[in-house]
Formats: sequence, structure tokens, C-alpha cells
Amino acid sequence: MTSHAAEPPAGEPPAAEKSATEEPAAQTTNDPSISPEHLALRLDPLTKAELEVEAEAWQEILKAKASEVAAAEIAVRSDPSPEEKDALLKSISALQKEKDALIDRFEIVADAYEVKGGDPDPFKKYAAAVGGIKTDVTDVSSTWFYVTDWLQSKDGGIKVAIDILVFLGVMLGFWILARLISRLVKNFLSRTARMSRLLVNFINKIVGRVILLIGLIVALGVAGVNVGAALAMIGGGAFILAFALQDTLGNFANGLMLLVYRPFDVGDAVEIGGVTGSVHEVSLVNTTILTFDNKKVIVPNKNVWGQVITNITGMPTRRVDMTFGIGYDDDTDLALAILHKVVKEHELILQDPAPSIRIDALADSSVNFICRPWSKTSDYWTVYAEITDRVKKEFDAAGISIPYPQTDVHLHTVDKVIPSST
Repeated sequence: MTSHAAEPPAGEPPAAEKSATEEPAAQTTNDPSISPEHLALRLDPLTKAELEVEAEAWQEILKAKASEVAAAEIAVRSDPSPEEKDALLKSISALQKEKDALIDRFEIVADAYEVKGGDPDPFKKYAAAVGGIKTDVTDVSSTWFYVTDWLQSKDGGIKVAIDILVFLGVMLGFWILARLISRLVKNFLSRTARMSRLLVNFINKIVGRVILLIGLIVALGVAGVNVGAALAMIGGGAFILAFALQDTLGNFANGLMLLVYRPFDVGDAVEIGGVTGSVHEVSLVNTTILTFDNKKVIVPNKNVWGQVITNITGMPTRRVDMTFGIGYDDDTDLALAILHKVVKEHELILQDPAPSIRIDALADSSVNFICRPWSKTSDYWTVYAEITDRVKKEFDAAGISIPYPQTDVHLHTVDKVIPSST
């Protein structure tokens, strides 16, 4: 006996054909008040096609709720009695909260659809279009009701206030953490003898700012801001930003070279590109120099690294170059003895390297002596001024003149010859 499969009733398509023609049903719309977390978990295993069905189903639910809100708003603007208006406004407030909750869930579905490769723009545009309150600003009582109701709502003003407080609290915590870690890093790096103060200050600032940047991202995330979208947008515009800021990035690269190779440090007296003064600060883009008459000069780092850098105080000792002139009629041996005596008796002059004192030139108006003692760099100007003062007094006491520049003019007279007449 042969068995035959049961055939479908007449007029009804086979089971396989029936399942292929039926529209798939939404799986997450049974409970519109489902929590966002549970909704996201239920959406996770769905395919792109299934998520499109879910998005359309949630859009229909949102559309129905938006229609209820619109009908209630029309009724408010139809000049009802004060009692009816008050009841309608309360109804709109409740409906609006329900609509906002549906929009939140609708956007979660649209985001999941986008992750699986779908185009969420139509859904997101619809959510943006039906969102918010369409109130008549000329109706003072209605506007005031909406404002006060939003301020008192847990999903409105109270939520925003809590988010702001949380944001400020997280930022304050990270600011304190940044200050603490920066101080610890600075104390640790300051003990490294081979590391310059510029590099210590740079690392200290970078550590603090990185921690604050992390704190900003965390604070925005805790406050409910979509940090991922913001970072993606920043990453997308990085190329354009880099092109627009190519000069700034060049200064940044040169600033790193200054920090690595350390041609000068904070407090050093330098001459860079015609600017002379002490280094006050080096940032990522510029170097700040305080001139000796206390003017602040800010030089771009590309002009610092690309110029000849003279570090006046970069070495621990310096030679003090001085020149003294005496008259041709004065005793040169006595002048040399006075110079040796003055240099030998000065307590700030170093004996190693030995001073160099000798006749240098027979100038137009004087016999010039060079006097070149060595001193600590920090004592340079003290030695220069005190030696000059002492030599002047010793020369005066010994009767040695320091001549002014002079020029001798010799005039020759010529007798005029008068020719004799013939």
C-alpha cells in the first residue's frame, strides 16, 4: 500500500509557496514599552531584512502616537473652555512623553538597521520630523505649561540637569586626577638629570591634557552624548583639518625637534633670528622669549629650528673679552702690570683657563691691549663691569691716559709766485 502526502484544500497554495508569499512579522513590537536595553539585545541577532521589518513596524506605532498628539493639539487650538484646555494640555503632556519614548526605541532600531548595512536615513528623518512639541508661541498659557512641564519631567529638565551635574562631576574628578598625575610625573622626571626642563614641562602638559581629553569623552558618554558618532565625524574631517593646519603641524614637528635635541632650556639667554633674550617657554607651536628689556616675543617654532641658534648661557663658563687703549707716550709695561694685577685680584675670575692679557694692536690713536679672563657664565656681566671700572681707576692713579680718538691734520703753506712783466 502506498501512502500519499496530504494535499492542501482546493484553492489553497502549497505550504512552501504560502510561506514564501507571507510578509514576515515584526518580533519586537509586542510590547512598545520594552526597555531600550532589552530591545537592543533582541535586535542583535536579526538580519538586515528582518530589521527593516522591525523599523517599519515601529514607524507605524510612532505614526499612530503622533496622530494622537496632533489631534490633541488641534483640539487645544480650537478655543476650548479653560477646564477642557487644562485637561487637553495634560493629555498632550502624557502623549508627548509616550511619543518621546517611542522615538527613542525607534532610533535604536534604526541604528541596528544601519549597523547591518541598511539605509536608516528615511527612518531617522521621520523621527526628527515628528519629534518635539508643535506649540503656538502666541498662546502664553500653553507655552508656559509646556515649559514648566518639561522642566519638571524626569525625561526633560530633570534629566538634563542630572546629565549636566554628572558631566561637571566627571570633569572635576578627571581635572583633579590630571593635576595629581601631572605633579607626580613632573616630580619623577625632574629627578632625571639628563632631561631638560623644557621636555619635563612638555611631558607634564601632555599628560595632563590627555587625561582631560579622556575625561571629556567619558563625561560626554555618561551624560548620554553619542561619543562614537562625534569621534567618527572628527576622524572623517582629520584630513581636511591637517591640510588647513599644515603650518601649525610644521611648527609642532619643529617643536618636537627642539624638545628632543635641546639646543636651549628654560632660562637660557639666546639669540634666535635677530631676537635676543631669555627663553620663557616652549609650546608645541611657538617659543616665547623675554628680551632683556622685558618684552615678550613669540617666535614660531619653524623659525626657531630653521635659524642659527646662539645659546649665550648654554656653557657653564665664558670668556670675558675686553679691550683697553693707552696713549703712545704711556708706559706699556706698566699698563700690562696693572692689567695682570687687576685680573689676579678679582675673586670671580677663574684661573683655569688662564687669562690672556697682551698688546693687540697699534691703532690710530692708541696702543690697544686685550684682556680676556674667564668666569662663570652667571658672573659674566659682573666681571665685565667691575674689571672695566677697576682698570680705569688704576690707570688714572698711575698717570696712564686713555686717549680719545684723534686725527692730526698737517697744513703746508705754498708761496705764491708772481710772474714778472716783460
